[in-house]
Amino acid sequence: MSRRLLRAVCTAALAAALVVSPATAAPAEPNPVPPGDTGETLGDAAEVDAETALAAPEAPEALGAPKSVATLLRELQTLYQEAEEASETYNATAEKLKQRTAEAKKVGAELAKARAALELSRGDAGRLAREQYQGRTVFSAYLQLLLARDPLRALDQSHVIERVAAGRAATVERLTADARRADALAAASRKAVDQQKRLVAEQQKQRDAVQGKLRKVEGLLATLSAEQLAQLAGLEQQGVAAAQRELVASGALSTVRPPTRQGGDAIAYAIEQIGKPYVWGAEGPDSFDCSGLTSQAWAAAGRPVPRTSQEQWKQLPKVPVSSLRPGDLVVYFPKATHVALYIGDGLVVQAPRPGAKVKVSPLASNPLLGAVRPDPGGVPLSSYTRPELPEGARDGADTGYSADGAPEGAPE
Repeated sequence: MSRRLLRAVCTAALAAALVVSPATAAPAEPNPVPPGDTGETLGDAAEVDAETALAAPEAPEALGAPKSVATLLRELQTLYQEAEEASETYNATAEKLKQRTAEAKKVGAELAKARAALELSRGDAGRLAREQYQGRTVFSAYLQLLLARDPLRALDQSHVIERVAAGRAATVERLTADARRADALAAASRKAVDQQKRLVAEQQKQRDAVQGKLRKVEGLLATLSAEQLAQLAGLEQQGVAAAQRELVASGALSTVRPPTRQGGDAIAYAIEQIGKPYVWGAEGPDSFDCSGLTSQAWAAAGRPVPRTSQEQWKQLPKVPVSSLRPGDLVVYFPKATHVALYIGDGLVVQAPRPGAKVKVSPLASNPLLGAVRPDPGGVPLSSYTRPELPEGARDGADTGYSADGAPEGAPE
């Protein structure tokens, strides 16, 4: 969360006696200056006063008093962001593991063929050795020709002998080549297996890191009362609303555009998943994480995209937020650790965080990094009507925690 935005929102909160803590940074393009973010001294005072109003009045937090709701919100947002970053790293490793496993399988199949060919070549070489031992070698045949009484017959036999000699030379050459290929493939197979083992160990560490982050979230939520959870949900919703108002006021979403045919298909798929739970590392059909949802939506539309949010941001063509069209992917946070699918009207479908469900959220529900377009060459439809959103599509917290959606162990 931006400290400047927090100070600006807290300044407004003083007048209403309620802290607003937006979790959204301005998009890269356009980049409007947040309204009211001009006074450092006033902002600092607002932040202190707002947190004091939400904290226990008898003692400051430093002396062990209960933390303010604003402080708890910041801690939870940080923990969820760290957990999602770890989750996307885990997903990237999982994709590498899939690739290495496929490569190892392919190399293993080639190695099996090479070994079969090598055994065949060895059989031919063994037969050649037996023929030489039994006197049917090229050398003994030439001796017979030298002693032959019929020159024409000897000449015919010489051609036969040349062919036999060439065949035997080819056998030796094939045996040598097959042995070299088998050795090379065996080395490649060992390397592929070693890479698999390394990635499995790396993936296990990353899984443990994600689980550790989520345990911290659950531990923090477990200490909160139902009243505090309700305050957190309200604070977060007000922050998202304030950030969305700033984005709309900037004019970034003023132009209405239809999706392409594939973009419309991706939107339809994403809307069908609304209500399914967020599970880190999941890519359907019963649960999703953020990039699992966006990658599967576009796969269903017939245009596969990278699995992780970082690779989607890295590999797909970037577009200004002011040029968004439905179907584009909106990427969040400085490290591109969260992604959602834009459906128009300033809304996205996303799998927010652990404890939440796939839902429709304001575009500015998280700090914007930018947007990418999976189908840059696609032709927008001449007319388009978005599928109807199911009842409750916008219910729940946009950052994945509330009294209804908190991980097991949080007080209700």
